[in-house]
Amino acid sequence: MNKQLYIFTEGKPNRATIRNYGHEDFESLIDVQRLSFPPPFPEELLWNKEQLAEHVDRFPCGALCAEADGRIIASMTGLIVHMDSYGHIHDWATITDDGYIRNHNPNGDTLYVVDLCVIPEYRKSGIGKWLMQSMYETVVELGLARLLGGGRMPGFAAKAHEATPEQYLERVIRGEWNDPVISFLLRCGRMPVGVAHRYLEDEQSHNCAAIMEWRNPFHV
Repeated sequence: MNKQLYIFTEGKPNRATIRNYGHEDFESLIDVQRLSFPPPFPEELLWNKEQLAEHVDRFPCGALCAEADGRIIASMTGLIVHMDSYGHIHDWATITDDGYIRNHNPNGDTLYVVDLCVIPEYRKSGIGKWLMQSMYETVVELGLARLLGGGRMPGFAAKAHEATPEQYLERVIRGEWNDPVISFLLRCGRMPVGVAHRYLEDEQSHNCAAIMEWRNPFHV
């Protein structure tokens, strides 16, 4: 994949590129992760070069990055799985092989999102939504049934004293509360199908994630 588009920074159009990343991008991708997920996010969960090499070698179609202003500003990674092997009750480490995607199954039915990150200064630019759209295009091109993934709920910690994770998600869906990740995924067309407890070590989400789906409207 290699496509040109415009994002908006400071209210002005800014040309950007979405493309597949390669071995030469690894240092920049790790820097993007470090900027996107500052502490208290565990540093050991940031990409390492061995994981990135597996992404590029096993499923290059699912290894995307975005460039603007002469640098990489965002990335998104996925793998293909057969959901009957996992079900909706799963955790990030199991379904992504701890981010190494050695369980990638070209004969699966679901493109599973391993990671999406955008550096802070570009988070209002629209590039995250364009990356998601690009992954939807990959789902359609490969004839898969769906895109699926767990969305962090970083606003949940502040509301945990008055709501369960499921109640929190429902109130975000009803528009009573806003969550920076879940609300973004809803705007991208993702539909919640449940909540996974003990999904990922994440204090802000109390280790929970909303499992959110996009169904391929062209899949028979």
